[in-house]
Amino acid sequence: MSNPATAPDPNLSGAQGNIAKVLKRIGSACENCSRDPAGVTLLAVSKTRSAQEIRAAHAAGLTRFGENYLQEALEKVGLLADLAIEWHFIGPLQANKTRAVAEHMHWVHSVDRLRVAERLAAQRPAQLAPLNVCIQVQLGDEDSKSGCTEAELPDLAATIMRLPALALRGLMAIPPPAADLEQQRVHFARLAHLLRQLRAAHPTCPHLDTLSMGMSDDLEAAIIEGATIVRVGTALFGPRPAKSPA
Repeated sequence: MSNPATAPDPNLSGAQGNIAKVLKRIGSACENCSRDPAGVTLLAVSKTRSAQEIRAAHAAGLTRFGENYLQEALEKVGLLADLAIEWHFIGPLQANKTRAVAEHMHWVHSVDRLRVAERLAAQRPAQLAPLNVCIQVQLGDEDSKSGCTEAELPDLAATIMRLPALALRGLMAIPPPAADLEQQRVHFARLAHLLRQLRAAHPTCPHLDTLSMGMSDDLEAAIIEGATIVRVGTALFGPRPAKSPA
């Protein structure tokens, strides 16, 4: 009988296999469009996943994790404080919950209005580096999804650039589902175009280098159009646990 202390961790072995598959997909996508895979960051979307699963994924080589739900995220930050993890908040952010995000996160991908940006800046502890933020842009006119409009983007970006506690890094979007690669590329291409416009309008802004786009089902299309961060959950951790009946 094997010693439980030395038995293989099934979470670790599963994480290693899934990570290898996702990295292979990223590498193949980059090869197909003549990009360096080093230019694409894999962000593990760990919402609804346990601290134990995140610990296994970290042991398998991942260091960046994205959370959608604030209370769940804060619990994991505490439980995993012994690990060198870069925490990304990627879910909708209410203005009355910005303090905890400003204090505990390294990145926020979902800034979509000025009030949220101003509160994050005011509440970022002075001893910490500026908080990296992406502006979430609504693509596809889906009212169910957060994001500023394309018309609102230039003014919002210009204002965030003037907030010293924030570093505007780029744009994020969750486009509508599409059936095939070419359809998926349309919205990603639009977000890339918007980032190019921002760079042209603000050539001295030092940090506009990020396109956070692409998930488990469409990361190839996102990479073709220039994604620098792909947010992958299911392909790394498997299907999310079913919700318990009310």
